[in-house]
Amino acid sequence: MANVLVVEDNPQNRKLTTLILESEGHTVRSAADAAEAERLLAARRPDLIVLDMALPGKDGYTLAREVRSRPEWARLPILALSAFAMPGDAERALAAGCTGYLTKPVRRTVLLDHVAGLLRRPTAPGSAEAPSPPPSTGGAP
Repeated sequence: MANVLVVEDNPQNRKLTTLILESEGHTVRSAADAAEAERLLAARRPDLIVLDMALPGKDGYTLAREVRSRPEWARLPILALSAFAMPGDAERALAAGCTGYLTKPVRRTVLLDHVAGLLRRPTAPGSAEAPSPPPSTGGAP
């Protein structure tokens, strides 16, 4: 199973996402903001980041761009989880470097399907060889 970093400022959402991922055997570390996420990334590279886009201080879009700018993290899959569901929000997250996008609240099966798909992805974001999962609304749990 994978090592996943969950970056989510809402404690209930962070706990729920962690429990769902752990129920599938993933090892999860979590951060409440971008600064904590950066410390965890520097200490140990995860296999996947699940990233809330509306973080306090440095938002998820900025963190995703910074992850993409670092050669050692450039191929790291990033799944955006967002309460934003307006037209263009998914495209904005993908343009920032996310490789998948789901809206909250997200259903367990949808989250796990997207995580599994991103973990199987053999190439870097934006590669024609490995298309991104389609942007999706998460639906109710």
